[in-house]
Amino acid sequence: MKILFIGGTGTISMAITRLLAEQGHELYLLNRGNRSCDLPENVKQIIADIGNEEQTAAALEGMSFDCVGEFIGFVPQQLERDYRLFKGRTKQFIYISSASAYQKPPRGYVITEETPLENPYWEYSRNKKACEEYLFERYREDGFPVTIVRPSHTYDERSVPLGVHGNGGSWQVVKRIKEGKPVIIHGDGSSLWTITHNSDFAKAYVGLIGNPKAIGEAFHITSDEALPWNDIYGAIAEALGVTLRPYYVSSRTLADMSDYDFVGSLIGDKANSVQFDNSKVKALVPGFKCTVSAREGIKNTVEYILAHPEYQKEDPEFDSWCDRVIAALEKAKEEVRNG
Repeated sequence: MKILFIGGTGTISMAITRLLAEQGHELYLLNRGNRSCDLPENVKQIIADIGNEEQTAAALEGMSFDCVGEFIGFVPQQLERDYRLFKGRTKQFIYISSASAYQKPPRGYVITEETPLENPYWEYSRNKKACEEYLFERYREDGFPVTIVRPSHTYDERSVPLGVHGNGGSWQVVKRIKEGKPVIIHGDGSSLWTITHNSDFAKAYVGLIGNPKAIGEAFHITSDEALPWNDIYGAIAEALGVTLRPYYVSSRTLADMSDYDFVGSLIGDKANSVQFDNSKVKALVPGFKCTVSAREGIKNTVEYILAHPEYQKEDPEFDSWCDRVIAALEKAKEEVRNG
């Protein structure tokens, strides 16, 4: 098939790009060309800034596709632009939304595609919902061939999955674990969470491409494995060969702190126990099965990061913030004990 991705080199999309290239599809990536060195040889690039609609329209002149995948649209205005660019130009338009848009707090911990999209805590999730609503409107009124895909916590070899981290990514937490420092975990670490390796996500996504039954439908794609955050952090420590020193802080306490935006990422997402029912996507992609367990995926990611210093991004601000938070909470506990 002839496929175009808007983006195509991110955490989620790079694995799909590699899989489609391996299968021999004619794949184009529309982006600024910043990560071309990581791409398979048979992937073609269209260098353009999608934010410049006139430039992008000129670059796409005379082209049409079996599928267009949108990975970097976050607000409805961007999808309105995509509609103008691709109406009549593609047989399918797959939009990456987010499972964080599902109802928070959930009424039940098993999430299906019928779970309402209702997240009052995170603007990112509400914008994703608005994007979905716009695209489904275009499908109903104009026949625009949309498919919605909702990933949850998808990761790759460059970053370990975490609940609490700073703006610099995951390395500083990995380093704290490695050095035997206490590591902040939200709640008591017992809430259930689902992490999905991008190579597994790619298998289901590729199975939806060109499938007429996927048009006008929404699917989430996740692992079937749900495990406590304690096990996730424990797997990181195990991969490092050290003992984890967890320091538990309630999600509400973390959210009330102004240094980082944990209202959306915790109260509106990771603090909630969730498990996803993937039967809908499996019905259309019968061979889909996640084969990378959380423990295996985390081990491989830790080993990769340790072997690649370019992904060991220091975040001293977050490191000192952790120390300050832990010291302040310990002081408060001591004051309570002393009356």
